[in-house]
Amino acid sequence: MLVETDAHEVARIARAEAMKGRSVGFVPTMGALHEGHLSLVRRCRAENDFTVVSIFVNPTQFGPTEDLESYPRTLDADCAALEAIGCDLVFAPRTEDMYDSDHSTWVVVEGLTEVLCGRFRPGHFRGVTTVVAKLFNIVRPDRAYFGQKDYQQLKVIERMVRDLNFGIEIVACPTVREADGLAMSSRNKYLSAEERAIAPALYAALAKAAEAVRGGASGRQAEEIVRRELAAVPGFELQYVEAVHPETLERVEEAGPPMVIAAAAFLGRARLIDNVIIES
Repeated sequence: MLVETDAHEVARIARAEAMKGRSVGFVPTMGALHEGHLSLVRRCRAENDFTVVSIFVNPTQFGPTEDLESYPRTLDADCAALEAIGCDLVFAPRTEDMYDSDHSTWVVVEGLTEVLCGRFRPGHFRGVTTVVAKLFNIVRPDRAYFGQKDYQQLKVIERMVRDLNFGIEIVACPTVREADGLAMSSRNKYLSAEERAIAPALYAALAKAAEAVRGGASGRQAEEIVRRELAAVPGFELQYVEAVHPETLERVEEAGPPMVIAAAAFLGRARLIDNVIIES
């Protein structure tokens, strides 16, 4: 497995593979890899001839009071895990290599970024779309893999790729969970033992709301179920819960699927996000 920090060398290697007629798959990450990330890489390997994984803690998607400095960085362990499952190339650039000191160009997806997490994290999705666009331009993959846990991010990337004619297939992959239902996340490392024990309550509340929707409940009723369930668990601070359309992310008030119930909640230092997708 190759590990490169230079964007030009990564581009050269990926283009050489493409010129051989080999498909290039790509998994962008911020590192601190867990089984959720590794599941994306395994699927990427299964569907492509050459697999590239980026590890880059992108500063432009963090707000001024967020956890940029404390975000876990475990590059050596990440590379060992990736080599063990057959990754071909890791791209681990430095911040100064991705952003010049006078960087002034941004990629902005309107509409989809202004709801859900976007209401509480101004500028976050502008940072996400800009860095992903840059990574796509460097790697030029045939396919790129994203988890459904970050559902809004997935939809924003899909829209960016469509609107800007990237010609990349975006592959959505199911959320990977711990045995007790907690969605895997690098930020789960922030949870204390006591917080970790109650953290699955978020998914349990969403699952209960989803079952109600399948039984005929409306989006508003589903939201109220989540609020009520989490209010009964000391330690949770619900930031939002919304039942939205799977594509437009607009709130859904009528009964029945299709629907995504998405939520964000604080538990100690950790901000947990999760969702359930209810298909028609």
